[in-house]
Amino acid sequence: MTTTWASDVLPLFLELAAIPSPSGEEEAVAGRVRAYLRDLGIETEEDEAGNLLARLPGTSEGTGEPIFLCAHLDTVPPLGPIEPVVEDGVVTNGAATILGADDKAAVAVLLEATRLLLSEGRPHAGVELLFTTREETGLEGAFAFDESRLEARLGFVYDYSGAVGEVVVAAPSGRAIDVVFTGRPAHAGINPEDGRSAIAAAARAISDLRLGRIDEETTANVGLIEGGSALNVVPARCRLAAEARSRDERKLAELVQEMLDCFAFAAAVAECELETTVEDKYRGYKLAPDDPALTLARSALERAGFAPLDVEVGGGADANVFNERGLHCVNVANGMAKVHTAEEEIAVADLEAMVAVTLALVDAARGA
Repeated sequence: MTTTWASDVLPLFLELAAIPSPSGEEEAVAGRVRAYLRDLGIETEEDEAGNLLARLPGTSEGTGEPIFLCAHLDTVPPLGPIEPVVEDGVVTNGAATILGADDKAAVAVLLEATRLLLSEGRPHAGVELLFTTREETGLEGAFAFDESRLEARLGFVYDYSGAVGEVVVAAPSGRAIDVVFTGRPAHAGINPEDGRSAIAAAARAISDLRLGRIDEETTANVGLIEGGSALNVVPARCRLAAEARSRDERKLAELVQEMLDCFAFAAAVAECELETTVEDKYRGYKLAPDDPALTLARSALERAGFAPLDVEVGGGADANVFNERGLHCVNVANGMAKVHTAEEEIAVADLEAMVAVTLALVDAARGA
C-alpha cells in the first residue's frame, strides 16, 4: 500500500520509542503526547492513574457514530538503552532490548492520523483519543479509567501483534495466582535435616504443573520466583507468581484449581506452610458477528485495501476492560511483531498503513 505519510509518522514513532516508559513510569512519553496534541490545538485531560483523554468534537452534528481510539503508553521494562534504527524498511532496536512498538507504534499512528484529520479538514462524527497507563502490568490504567467520561460507545484498541487486517473477535479471561511457601530455616552445612526448604517445595510444585499451551484456548505460566536469604541457609520462604488464561471460563476454573492442588500437595510433602491468593485480572469476551464496532473495523480495513481476518487470541488488552463495562470495543492488529523481546520490530509500511486504516475508520464511523 502506498501512502505519503511515512515522513511524518516514522520520525514521530522513532522519537516516542526512544523514550523509556516502563509501566508506572510513563510521564515522559505522556508529556510528549500532551505537547504534540497541544500544538494541534487540542487539550488533554489526565486522571489520577495518568491516563490521557483528548476530544475532537464532531464536525457534522447528528451524523454518524462518535468513536474512541485507544493505545497504551507503557512498555515492558527495557533491559538496556532503546536506540531505534530503520533498515530495509523495518524498525528495530539497535541495542539489545525491546523496541517499544508495543504500543508506541499505535500512539504514533493515532497522533499522526489526528494531525491529518485536522489539516485536511476531514469531516467526522466525533473522535476521542485515550492513552492508557500500566497496561502491561494487568490493564491497570484502563481499569482505573472512568468510562463514563467517554461520549463514544464504540471503541478501537490498537494493541495486537499481528498483520494489518487481523481483528480480534475473542480474547481470554486471565487469573493471577500469588503463592508463598513458608518452611523452616537451618544451617545448610551443619543441620540441614532440621530445615524445611520452601524453595524445594516451590520447585516440586512447578515440576507438577502443566505449563505453556494447554490447548488451543488455554495457557498457564509461572513468571516469577524468588526466595532464600543466603547460600548456606535452608530457605524458609519462597514466593512465586503464576497465571492462567482461557477463552473458556470452565476450563480456566478447572486449571486454576488444578494449580492450587499442586501447590498444596508440594507444601504438604515438604512440610511447609502455604498461602495462596487468586485474583481475576480481566474478563474474556467473544464479539457477536454483528457487533457494531466489529462491523466498522471490517469496513475501515476494506476501505484501506485490506481483507479483514477474524482471529481468536490468547492475550488480554484494554479492549477486555471496555467490553466488560458494556462498551463495544475491538482490538485490531497494527503490524508489530516479536513484542516483549530484543527482536521486536515493525515495518514502516505498517505504520503508514495503520494511519490509512485510522482515517478510513473515521470515515466509516461518519457514515454509520
